[in-house]
Amino acid sequence: MYGKLHSACLYGIDGVLIEVETDLSNGLPQTAIIGLPDSAIREAVERVRAAIKNCGYQYPLQRITINLAPADLRKEGSSFDLAIAIGLLMTSGQIVLPPQERTLVVGELALDGTIRSVPGILSMVDLAKRQGFTSVLLPFDNLEEASLIRGIQVFGIRHLHDIAPKKTDQSTTSTGVPNKANAAPVVLKSYAHLTALITDKTQKLADISSRQTPLFGDDYSDVLGQHHVKRALMIAAAGMHNIMLVGPPGTGKTMLIKRLPTILPPLSEDEALEVTKVLSAAGKLKEAPQGLITDRPFRSPHHTISTSGLIGGGAIPKPGEVSLAHRAYCFWMNCRSFSAKCWRY
Repeated sequence: MYGKLHSACLYGIDGVLIEVETDLSNGLPQTAIIGLPDSAIREAVERVRAAIKNCGYQYPLQRITINLAPADLRKEGSSFDLAIAIGLLMTSGQIVLPPQERTLVVGELALDGTIRSVPGILSMVDLAKRQGFTSVLLPFDNLEEASLIRGIQVFGIRHLHDIAPKKTDQSTTSTGVPNKANAAPVVLKSYAHLTALITDKTQKLADISSRQTPLFGDDYSDVLGQHHVKRALMIAAAGMHNIMLVGPPGTGKTMLIKRLPTILPPLSEDEALEVTKVLSAAGKLKEAPQGLITDRPFRSPHHTISTSGLIGGGAIPKPGEVSLAHRAYCFWMNCRSFSAKCWRY
């Protein structure tokens, strides 16, 4: 028996579409995941097995092969757990998904079937929209972030039980969980039983724009004197130019640059979405207010930061401080040459 679902993962800060193929065949019961998975994906077998059993379903006692295509692309993270679990239930005939829906499935599973949030959901939902998907199944904790993308239905689920509605005529296990192992397949005609949040992006942006801008601890108007430097900073902020201030300690280089964010021009609609996607891919969106990032980020890494931490990279590229300063400035202090550099990205 063969089944296929679509999921996604991050490659850098962009979402990549992944086909989760499931095959059940006769043989010794074992599960193999192929397609260049990392350790977190290989460990998904145990998470999925426990979640399926604890939700009252039957884990197939057959030879199971799960392929993540394209097979030549390295994949990492736990965003495939939910797709693997639903793929096994669908292939084994315990769940029948709506045939008319083209759905992207993303989420991490806990051992009791709870769906946990994953980073980079904004890039994945944007990818689903561009690829022509009609809906996305994702963790409920990522629902507000995913609703920033207009034109696609996003369904937030808290538990594996949310996929298939409970039936009152089913028997229960010793733990009180509905026993669906010997029940008839649950046929889903649509995802109407799930809570859909279809948010108008324009209205969302209007709501966010009406919020009061957070107050910075330091303000540009606090600087007295330094007229030539203040004029240079104002020109650099208006034109988004690079800045380098050179001088002995105590002349106000760091003090001036730390107040630069208070006069930066606001982000446009497209720029705000780009900045939010970068922070989402880096898993730092929880540190920011809910919704789109409307203020330009200002990164200030320590002067001893490593090259990989500053630039990013790796076998599977990860954003560094330069990427996190997208559409804004990255401030770096050189203690040896007594210079303060503020680079625009």
